[in-house]
Amino acid sequence: MMNHFMILAVLLPLRTCYTTYSREESIVFPVTYLNISKDLALQRLLVEWDVDKSAHDAELAMSFEIQVRRTDETSTMWTAFHNTTLDKSGKPLHWIWDSDIPLECMAHTVRIRSKAEASKIWSQWSLWETVLGLDTSNNSGPQIFPNEKIVEEGSDITLCCIGRKGQTLEKFFLVPAVHVFSHTDSQVRLLTVKNVSHQGVPHFTVYCQESCNEEQCYDHAIFFVGKSPDAPNDFSCQTQDMRTVTCTWSQGGDTYLYGGHSPKYTLYEEFSQKKVPCTVSCSEQCSCSWDIGQQRILNITVTVENPLGKKTATDVFDVTHRIYPAAPSQMWEECTDTKITLYWKHQNKGIELFCQTEVLLPDGKVELHNSSDTHLHYASQSITLDGLQPYTEYTTRVHCGAAKYFWRWSEWSEAQTIRTNEAIPSGKLDIWREITPAQGGRNVTLFWKQAPSFQANGENISYEVTWGKVEDGSKSESISFSSVYNSTRISIDNHSYKISITAKNNVNYSLPSVLIIPSTTDTKELKEEQVNGTDDGIFITWEPRHIYDNYIVDWCNFPMLQPCDLQWRKFGPNTSSALINSAAFIPGVRYNFQIYGSVANKASLLEKKTGFLRELPPILDPVVEKVELTSNAVTLSWDSYPANESQCGFVRGYHVYVSPLQEDCSLKGSQKHVLPDDSVLCKYTIENPEEKRYTVKYLLSNTKYKLVVKAYTGGGETPIVNFLYVDTPLNSNKLYLLVLLVIVPALVAAICRWKMKWVKECCCPVIPSPDKSKVLSFKEFKIGSEKVLKISDCIPDMLAVDSKAEAQKLRPWSQLSSMTTDDKIDDHNSSCIYVNENEERDFTPTPTPQTHTWFENFAYSSHLAVESDPYQLPETIEASKPELSIVLYQPHLYFDICKEGVASTLREAAGRKTNLRYVSQTDVHCLGRKP
Repeated sequence: MMNHFMILAVLLPLRTCYTTYSREESIVFPVTYLNISKDLALQRLLVEWDVDKSAHDAELAMSFEIQVRRTDETSTMWTAFHNTTLDKSGKPLHWIWDSDIPLECMAHTVRIRSKAEASKIWSQWSLWETVLGLDTSNNSGPQIFPNEKIVEEGSDITLCCIGRKGQTLEKFFLVPAVHVFSHTDSQVRLLTVKNVSHQGVPHFTVYCQESCNEEQCYDHAIFFVGKSPDAPNDFSCQTQDMRTVTCTWSQGGDTYLYGGHSPKYTLYEEFSQKKVPCTVSCSEQCSCSWDIGQQRILNITVTVENPLGKKTATDVFDVTHRIYPAAPSQMWEECTDTKITLYWKHQNKGIELFCQTEVLLPDGKVELHNSSDTHLHYASQSITLDGLQPYTEYTTRVHCGAAKYFWRWSEWSEAQTIRTNEAIPSGKLDIWREITPAQGGRNVTLFWKQAPSFQANGENISYEVTWGKVEDGSKSESISFSSVYNSTRISIDNHSYKISITAKNNVNYSLPSVLIIPSTTDTKELKEEQVNGTDDGIFITWEPRHIYDNYIVDWCNFPMLQPCDLQWRKFGPNTSSALINSAAFIPGVRYNFQIYGSVANKASLLEKKTGFLRELPPILDPVVEKVELTSNAVTLSWDSYPANESQCGFVRGYHVYVSPLQEDCSLKGSQKHVLPDDSVLCKYTIENPEEKRYTVKYLLSNTKYKLVVKAYTGGGETPIVNFLYVDTPLNSNKLYLLVLLVIVPALVAAICRWKMKWVKECCCPVIPSPDKSKVLSFKEFKIGSEKVLKISDCIPDMLAVDSKAEAQKLRPWSQLSSMTTDDKIDDHNSSCIYVNENEERDFTPTPTPQTHTWFENFAYSSHLAVESDPYQLPETIEASKPELSIVLYQPHLYFDICKEGVASTLREAAGRKTNLRYVSQTDVHCLGRKP
């Protein structure tokens, strides 16, 4: 029983809590009041509403859902949530909605519902509350909104045009044209411009037109595009006399708004809560000045504002720490030759100032000198500048600042140019000489210039030259020159002379500069050494000698002119090199340098140098004066080519270029050289500039070559333009060989063919062979074992008759001359011979003259020998019978030895063994003739 009551006691509170919680979850507080108004200036909807008082009393945390609807054709709707905690004051709730289009364009409606945060149930929506646009009003014509005509650059703007009831809007556009988004209905049209820009024009114009053409059917509006002003830069305030304060600032960038829309500046003092009574003026900077009275600490705020916005800047300061003194005025000076005392006045009485003087030196450098004179009660100050050069102009100016609380320097005073007083010239002149031989002595040209250490220290400068002999101390001569002269020439004999030159101004003379001209002595000729130029000058060196006090290097700036503008430089005893430079040096000109050593004012020539600032290629090419040709070589000569000072560089040697006309060159001993047109030449290099003759070898005979000779310097050589063309002759050795190998054999062969028989007899003599003789070819007549020849069985080659008388007996011309051709031809066995009367054989004569007559058989062409017997050699016959009278038959004359008359005659001759010889016939045919 006890447990039952305990359970009831626990459950009863739980039920109560659950019931309370369930009631809170289900309680809603609908909107009891809703009001909407328009803020046309800001284009906002102001929404005001409230709920039941019990919700305020319970101080409930509530959420409200707000919906805004625009009554256009699309019924656009926006939804927003507003969370708040109610209080017991019972004040209505407020919410603001910014419209993206002018509220005048169309009606907007709003409704709200609520929910306690502890509840899950929303209340019912309130009724729609509507705020009307001007689209429902009776207008006299179309209207464009918004009314505000200034648009901030970079923003988006939506424009609308509302037409009259019963009218349709036909046109709505901008000039100048920009990209827009449009939306329209019959009475209201919208234009949306994104990211509005200035576009270089101060404004753009909107036009709206209804479908009618009357004047009231049109409307237009002008809109200005600008920017909100920048915050004032470098805003600060200062004073010159602690009574008047001036504030300055930079006005920032252009806002593109002018006239009544331009930025407006106002100043406000926060401590006194008063607007600063000043007028702002702006040019490069803006400034504003006013009287502060006795106030010493100020808090100034400057505000700049235009229709698109406003910006501010603030400066808080103590006036005593912002003193900006006025510039010094009424300046004057006192001078000596090395000192200037400068005086000035200032307007800042009662303010301790610290001043600074700027001095512009003659060399362009600037020096600053601080003044320690800080008198409080005097209106003037001074400063002394010492260590200055005599008779020299200096430009000075002064500015000052507060000594106790320095803020900034004042403006500079007006610049003052002051010249110090004259003094004796300081330093010595730099002098030099040029000695040339003359009849009976020497001419000495003297030069002088103001050394860097020399100062004229005055005006009306003149120069005095004095000279005299060193040995006998005779009276010196002197001559004076004005400041426009820097050289003179004097004539002296061969004695030693002392020369001095001084400068003089209105105060006194300078220290003398002295030269000793030694007596004439024979000097050896020095060889010139070549030196090289650089981008900065010509670098020369010399061998140092410890006996000299200094060294002098001289040269001519214009070596090709007279006078040549002699220049010189002096160097200390420990110097052995120098870079000589001059504005007159130009490339391609040869400059000669002489190095002198000087001791006790007496100079001696030590070395000679010559060089170029930069070598250039030779002006002229060598002219080939002589060309010697062989079949495989060509020798070129250019003896008259100059390699001296007339050139634009040191001639280092020569290049000889060779090439055949029709092909690239590959001659032995040459280098390949490619021209700009890609043609190839053979290059030979001659490194000795005195060698002006060269032989190009290994050429081809009977070939045309192009050649050119170029001189080269350290600057190279000129481009190849013109060539020399040569033709190598034909090789005579080859011609001789051709004659020996071709022409001579051909000639011999021609002669041999022309004199074939003679050649045959000379070169191929026939040695008769008895075995091959037809003499042994007979038949049926033998004596014992030997055959016996019968005359009728053979045709002899030739008959030799010892005496002319017997030959006459055998000569058949008269008898056979009238024979017919048929009579002249016999059968094979007939003995027919002919007489060859065109050919004679000569035999060597002997002391016993004998006459023989030969009869040759035309059927054979063998070489015939005369024998005393059938086996005797012809040489024997010739030796024994040196003189033969040879009678030959003509080829066309024949006779038959078998005929009775002829046969008897032949027999008679045969009977005389010593008078008639038989020469056998043979089958050897050297010349190819067949029997």
